[in-house]
Amino acid sequence: MVDDKMCVGIVKDHLMARVGPEIYESVLSRPGCKPMDFTGRPMKGFVFVGSEGIDLEDDLDDWIQLSLDFNPQAKSSKKK
Repeated sequence: MVDDKMCVGIVKDHLMARVGPEIYESVLSRPGCKPMDFTGRPMKGFVFVGSEGIDLEDDLDDWIQLSLDFNPQAKSSKKK
């Protein structure tokens, strides 16, 4: 979480990255990247990245930076 907004995380053995809808389609072509799908419907702007997409430290840094770049435009999670 960054500024009360989902940014990056680990789900089982995948990196979850919130990259935003503007670059969503273009990042899907990267190695190990696939749509984030929890409910049978992909969540636009969120991706899962497998180990082949983050096998180098620079790759991981890039995914984190993409998520941080989108964070200021992201909507905050609803507070309960």
